[in-house]
Amino acid sequence: MKTISSVVEQYIKKKPFLQTALAQGIINLTSLSRQVKPEIESQLGKEVRNGAIVMALKRLSDDLEFRATHRIVKVLKNIGEITVRSSLTDYTFLISDTILKHQGKLLEEVNRNQDVFYTSSRGVNELNIVVSNSLNPVVERTFQGERLTQKAENLSSITVKLPAENVSVPGIYYFIFQRLAWEGIVLYEVISTTNEFTILVDEQQVDTAFSVIKDLKSL
Repeated sequence: MKTISSVVEQYIKKKPFLQTALAQGIINLTSLSRQVKPEIESQLGKEVRNGAIVMALKRLSDDLEFRATHRIVKVLKNIGEITVRSSLTDYTFLISDTILKHQGKLLEEVNRNQDVFYTSSRGVNELNIVVSNSLNPVVERTFQGERLTQKAENLSSITVKLPAENVSVPGIYYFIFQRLAWEGIVLYEVISTTNEFTILVDEQQVDTAFSVIKDLKSL
């Protein structure tokens, strides 16, 4: 049986930004209840008082999201080093029978230049390569016979070291990426390992993105 509380909770869960703003107490619950009332009544098939919706919203903001956010904030306070690199290029190639051979040749060049940046990730249909701009001629020569679908230059990367417990707390990446989205940060790539992740952004946005991530440690 549907209740006002369960229907309100499901409605809020479908709107992540609203859910976080509600937990932070920056939304007028009375105004919000009037806005969501038609949908709540539609779900329940009956009229609902605004006061009942307000109470459901208050319980939700005090309980569910608070507990989840508390665990996330505890992890984020222990973020390790944050490393920024600039002058990067992002290449995307379609997977082919020869792509790994060409990637091997590129790695040989990277090993001879320890100061350059290189990272790669492979999906089902695409291979992504991020390198220092100085390696662009090498990449384009080595992968000349491959199909390039996208190239973005003048990017910067931010690599974040996460505490080991990040794998046992849901919502860590959502919490971080939500704040980047609030600041209008466009993510070209997200590359992660177990305890760290790297985002690729336009060089014009790297200072803002760095500040957002750094400020997470002082929540």
